[in-house]
Amino acid sequence: MKSGFVAIIGKPNVGKSTIINALLERKLSIVTEKAQTTRNAIRGIYDDGKYQIVFIDTPGIHKAHHSLGKIMNQDALNSAKDVDAVILVVDASKKINEGDAFIHDSLSKKIPTFIAINKIDLIRLPEAEAIKKAYANMYPNAKILELSAIENFGIDSLLKEIKAILPEGPRYYPEDQITDKDAAFFVSEVIREKLLKLLKEEVPHNLAVRVDEIKHKKEAAYIKATIIVDRDSHKGIVIGKGGRRIKAVGIKARTDLEEYFGKNIFLELFVSVKEDWINNNLILKELGYK
Repeated sequence: MKSGFVAIIGKPNVGKSTIINALLERKLSIVTEKAQTTRNAIRGIYDDGKYQIVFIDTPGIHKAHHSLGKIMNQDALNSAKDVDAVILVVDASKKINEGDAFIHDSLSKKIPTFIAINKIDLIRLPEAEAIKKAYANMYPNAKILELSAIENFGIDSLLKEIKAILPEGPRYYPEDQITDKDAAFFVSEVIREKLLKLLKEEVPHNLAVRVDEIKHKKEAAYIKATIIVDRDSHKGIVIGKGGRRIKAVGIKARTDLEEYFGKNIFLELFVSVKEDWINNNLILKELGYK
């Protein structure tokens, strides 16, 4: 068997989570149009009997303005160390800037690197050739591939290239395991995804979800979770007039959770205000951000 660890890194909103979901052919990481949707490094396990590839989806590397942002950046950069390969995802429709230079300077040049130029369907051929040339100059030893993850274009080619460089190795995880995260993490991410999609721009980056209880019975699971915001005004926005918004979040989350657990879900959502939690290391640790 051949096996290894592959980190997927890049700036926010370039399509890293969409790519790992496509590689695994299942929804592992939540996906929204908002930047910094992914906050934790998440391991997704591909296993076809001959290859086991542990893909690591990482937070978008960005200019951090608070403690959580710094933790996210460090988490992403640490994930790109001691791996067998790195997939650097870039947005074909965006110009190269200082963020790309920072990532370039932070990556080991000794680790096999694949440049996944994603969203290639959004640009014309001359622009595609120009961006490929630019990244070839920045990463002369990297393999450059064109992708449109949302259209599932280029995913098979990327997987084939990764398999070609993997060493002989053990099966690191049981054959039927798909991630290193537990059910509570998945529940919190599903709820946060629905919040991100329903809320205004000023709120999503300042909220988190804590799962307080998951109680399984034969035909149903009972889940209690708390949405944490950092100010009273955000609490009202999350709840919505007459509780409509939080009710909508619950309805949308239950659909995904019932598919995940394979049973009926009874979901109770609460909202709690913890001022400036995003800079409070004790709360960040409690929420799993280390």
